[in-house]
Amino acid sequence: MSQGGAAARDAAKPQDRGWAWMVLLAAVLLQGLTLGFPSCIGVFFTDLQREFQASNSETSWFPSIMVAVLHGGGPLCSILVKRFGCRFAVMLGGLLSGVGMVSSSFCKSISQLYLTAGLITGLGSCFSFQAGVTALGYYFVRWQTLANAMASTGVSLGFTLWPLLSQYLLDEMGWRNTFLIFGGILLNSCVCGAIMRPIQLASRSPLQSPKHAEEPGRRAEEAQLSNGASSPHPELQQQTRRTACFQMLQKYLAFDIFCQNKGYQIYTIGVTWMMMGFALPHVYLVPYAIQNGVEERKAALLISVIGFINIFIRPFTGLLSGHRVFTGRRIYLFSLAVLLCGLSNFICVISAEFSVLIIYCVILSIAMSGIGALTFQVLMDVVEMDRFSSALGLFTILESITLLIGPPLTEIQGHVVLNPPTATNVWGKTGKIRCKLQPITIYHRKTEVS
Repeated sequence: MSQGGAAARDAAKPQDRGWAWMVLLAAVLLQGLTLGFPSCIGVFFTDLQREFQASNSETSWFPSIMVAVLHGGGPLCSILVKRFGCRFAVMLGGLLSGVGMVSSSFCKSISQLYLTAGLITGLGSCFSFQAGVTALGYYFVRWQTLANAMASTGVSLGFTLWPLLSQYLLDEMGWRNTFLIFGGILLNSCVCGAIMRPIQLASRSPLQSPKHAEEPGRRAEEAQLSNGASSPHPELQQQTRRTACFQMLQKYLAFDIFCQNKGYQIYTIGVTWMMMGFALPHVYLVPYAIQNGVEERKAALLISVIGFINIFIRPFTGLLSGHRVFTGRRIYLFSLAVLLCGLSNFICVISAEFSVLIIYCVILSIAMSGIGALTFQVLMDVVEMDRFSSALGLFTILESITLLIGPPLTEIQGHVVLNPPTATNVWGKTGKIRCKLQPITIYHRKTEVS
């Protein structure tokens, strides 16, 4: 038996077994601390308005910036993962998240809150979340679909616990002390990052990439310039710099995949279009319920209902989509979930009573479970794993654009909180989602034909 074959088997041992399940547990906690965290911002919406005398539009920029940066910092996270590994990126993200929330407790204006809780905390959450997803993709191969679905239950736990904890701390201590406590809680992302130790596969280490050797010609040119000699071909040197810049963008932003892989291109554009309205219920559902006479504690419970149902539906979705019947057809399950998510908003048109809103949350949570469990799995099906971190970076930065403009654009369209938001909310979700269904179907048909 060859030594190379034995070494390959030994290198593959960490996958789908042993420590991989500890990494999965860390990924569950990470997604609850990162993606689940913005769900509680709606609880503070009214208090922040009163504190800073801010309008609805000004206040809505706070969660918009946080969610946009959370998704838009993907290229920076990709660079960190490739140079330092997933463990470093996750722990740095936890540190930034904690510092951002602690700093936000001392803010004296809404614009300062944009910088601290919006930018710094959002960027830290981005590093922790995306590096955690990348690490999970390397630790699981056979059970990758189930692992992604199980990890996404962390978001459900976050949706369930963050609003309840926020309402309790807000009533007892006020929003400033609550943000201070949140800073300490978010530092636990560093502990999760410490669990994600690098693994060595047969060919290379995916979690801590080796330093690639530089091109001999480029190294010789740099040595010549460092000795004081001028470049004999200035035009060639300028062209080389442009090529190096393009190669860097291609490496970390996956523009080459976006241009060449039609499946990735259409899927990315479709999800980006959908995200313009996807986050609106988490931002406006609580203040909308309060404006229509629902008690504050009951209003905060609505988001928790969404999260609680997600806890059970997401693993089931992962098991279902992992069945061999759905191999190559997961996109259809994803499309069905997106359609249901958009249509569920019509329930808000019926009534703003608490019982009706509970029904709305139940249906919405079922749809969101399918979207949350399958979004990254479909992306892994479209893109090869060795380019996944770069593809995820471009994927999320495009998402961040529509996530950023979604809530403020909604305010411009219909003054969501002060007036019934249903028409605008339906526009923000169903209109975008209907447009998304067609590209997804086209993508799948193209892959089948090819």
